[in-house]
Amino acid sequence: MNNDIALTESTYYILLSLFEPQHGYGIMQRTEQLSGGRVKLAAGTLYGALSSMSERGWIRPLPGESGSRKKEYCLTKEGLLALKNEVDRLKELVENGEKVLGGENDG
Repeated sequence: MNNDIALTESTYYILLSLFEPQHGYGIMQRTEQLSGGRVKLAAGTLYGALSSMSERGWIRPLPGESGSRKKEYCLTKEGLLALKNEVDRLKELVENGEKVLGGENDG
């Protein structure tokens, strides 16, 4: 599986929020917290993304309690690799931007 793709901001924050296992509502709250309130996930967006990430092997549902509808998810090794690759990609973007813009004068 190729993990060298640019992640959407939502996918990035969902994976980041799953560094520790979370249920859907917890993922929504953690994403909003990590993004300083800028990224707010609707339930449909979240569950569509979770389904896609499960298919890629980046996350997996944890066994739930009997009778509970709450499903917790956790990051897989592949998901952690995708997240680390994205962090490296973002660092490169920032470094290149700073190299180019660092010499600019503000006036």
